[in-house]
Amino acid sequence: MTLHRYPLRDERGSMALETVILAPAMVAFVALIVFGARVSLAQQAVQVAANDAARSASIERTQGAAQASSHRSATASLTSQDVDCTNVRVNVDASGFATALGESATVGASVTCTVSMGSLSMLGIPGHMDISREASSPIDSYRER
Repeated sequence: MTLHRYPLRDERGSMALETVILAPAMVAFVALIVFGARVSLAQQAVQVAANDAARSASIERTQGAAQASSHRSATASLTSQDVDCTNVRVNVDASGFATALGESATVGASVTCTVSMGSLSMLGIPGHMDISREASSPIDSYRER
């Protein structure tokens, strides 16, 4: 007597079904990783813009020129790094220009960039995110102000 063993279930097609079930989750996971990376890059770009703004302000000789120069520098930096800001705010603390010659002083710059969440993600997430960074740069102690 010969016993024939037949599988209780045929597993043909189960891999395709698993792929159909898991594919959307994998795509969402990859999209989340890309979103996180793009947010991180935007934060780094705003930090670079704040550094550039503080440095360009510290080179100027007056508070008014420092404010104008820092705004131009921050905007140019964000544009060159392809950060799509809907609104850029640059605040400069140029009170260091009032210190006497020979005393150390710094200029501070704060850059805030409002970024659309849809431009950061592949999924078109609605809303906006404010990214703010600060930097400071020393003023030459012996340069005429």
